[in-house]
Amino acid sequence: MTEQASGSHHPQPRPRSGGPQSAPVEHVTGAQSLIRSLEEVGADTVFGIPGGTILPAYDPMMDSSKVRHVLVRHEQGAGHAATGYAQATGKVGVCMATSGPGATNLVTPIGDAHMDSVPIVAITGQVASKAIGTDAFQEADICGITMPITKHNFLVTKAEDIPRTIAEAFHIASTGRPGPVLVDIPKDVLQAQTTFSWPPQIDLPGYRPVTKPHAKQIREAARLITQAERPVLYVGGGVIKAQATAELKVLAELTGAPVTTTLMALGAFPDSHHLHLGMPGMHGTVAAVTALQKADLIVALGARFDDRVTGKLDSFAPYAKIVHADIDPAEIGKNRVADVPIVGDAREVIADLVVAVQAEHDAGRTGDYTGWWEDLNRWRETYPLGYDQPTDGSLSPQQVIQRIGQLAPEDTIFAAGVGQHQMWAAHFIDYETPATWLNSGGAGTMGYAVPAAMGAKAGAEGRTVWAIDGDGCFQMTNQELVTCALNNIPIKVAIINNGALGMVRQWQTLFYNQRYSNTVLHSGPDAPAQANLGTRVPDFVKLSEAMGCVGLRCEDPADLDAVIEKANSINDRPVVVDFIVHEDAMVWPMVAAGTSNDEILAARDTRPDFGDGEDD
Repeated sequence: MTEQASGSHHPQPRPRSGGPQSAPVEHVTGAQSLIRSLEEVGADTVFGIPGGTILPAYDPMMDSSKVRHVLVRHEQGAGHAATGYAQATGKVGVCMATSGPGATNLVTPIGDAHMDSVPIVAITGQVASKAIGTDAFQEADICGITMPITKHNFLVTKAEDIPRTIAEAFHIASTGRPGPVLVDIPKDVLQAQTTFSWPPQIDLPGYRPVTKPHAKQIREAARLITQAERPVLYVGGGVIKAQATAELKVLAELTGAPVTTTLMALGAFPDSHHLHLGMPGMHGTVAAVTALQKADLIVALGARFDDRVTGKLDSFAPYAKIVHADIDPAEIGKNRVADVPIVGDAREVIADLVVAVQAEHDAGRTGDYTGWWEDLNRWRETYPLGYDQPTDGSLSPQQVIQRIGQLAPEDTIFAAGVGQHQMWAAHFIDYETPATWLNSGGAGTMGYAVPAAMGAKAGAEGRTVWAIDGDGCFQMTNQELVTCALNNIPIKVAIINNGALGMVRQWQTLFYNQRYSNTVLHSGPDAPAQANLGTRVPDFVKLSEAMGCVGLRCEDPADLDAVIEKANSINDRPVVVDFIVHEDAMVWPMVAAGTSNDEILAARDTRPDFGDGEDD
């Protein structure tokens, strides 16, 4: 078992390791032991669907269990809900499924959580021990299948091992680099008689995540920061997972260096802060992308230099020295060689950096970034984010999302699907605090938004949760609205409905000579590109009403605010708003896949002019 991650998570309450305890011993079934163990580790919500092999675990839930079970409509919904719950609350999310197809339906959300370092525990039933390996009914080697996409997984072979396994699973998921852990339990193990006592003894030889950074590396990083002329703080999702956002603000204001926050780090640093340049990457702001390209020092905190940020790797930030701090040593040097590698928890790293930079200042060594900020401000002012209103009077998708953000109650959580609407939600909603932006970053999983919003709302009942979804994403997992309606989970869903797979269509517009092969969603191949409402299939308002939700539609800009305010006013049921938007809107800026970040387009055929010199 290896540590595979970036950013440390504040751990879930977990048992102490050590010798035997004096807790009373109870005689129970393996299934009862499982539910008791979940209660003891602090799991208050489980998303799942019963089936043959996991069925024994469902019976004890009826016996006044502290665990709330949310019966989803598809196991993928259970997995994404567990992820949304974890991202919104900072606790470990839990999902449960039966063997075979139940378990394999969890593979996508497990892979999604793995890519984004989200702490979830997936519990699956397995065929009886003697049947394993015989191709029994609904048998699948889920441990083997998920080995590459879990932080660790367990096949429990003895009922007495259940408490220890659950305790270890939660500990592994929530410490070091967070991530998904799978626990597979054969049916006969759940049915067996055993004893239960708590806390168990945790025994994880070799699993010792390094959290405290090396002092020499910290001092060297501080020295480089004060010597640099063009530094950038490149902030990733690990800063949020480490609960290090307060420390980040102190460091940024102490140094005066510009801050960029990745798609997974939105909210780690206030969007409104004068030091914030926005999001870097393929659809990042011109100022953020260019700052990284022109920097002479990049301080990467809980970020992994992924391809969506770097563009063509060998042309990324050619003048920059690299300070790379990460909880996962495997990330450091993986894509870009680090001049100063720092292994440690982001919160401890940043706190130590603050002290070291202050010591540099006290010794009279401070950075002079005056010329740098002149360039940054010029780029920021010349190439701000923006959009054009459609000339035909239809709704602008950017305006819809921007107004949802502006009219939403304070502390609203936004969960986005994947595609154009995801990028617009990243750009046109302001994120001032962490854990208010949930999305599928690394895996790019369409269908994430509705179940993730459901999980977030289940974990943060007092807060408003909006899912910003596309009509393509929505049709993958919208059945979980039934779950929301029946379980008093009143999320709000904005369908940004352009009648197409929008991001794919954008690529077809730009790179395939406007040959729109199989991207129209609301009508058949022989229908006109813009079918009227009477031929839209499905009718999202009727579909939402059939699932127990309030269904609304908006297609006139004059009605936009009133419809959003009506959605905000309904809090006893889920609300779905079908926003009919212009189909030709595109996401800008853009760096085409496989090209250098120097090739960024501020809009179609519009390349920013940064002057001739590398320092411009």
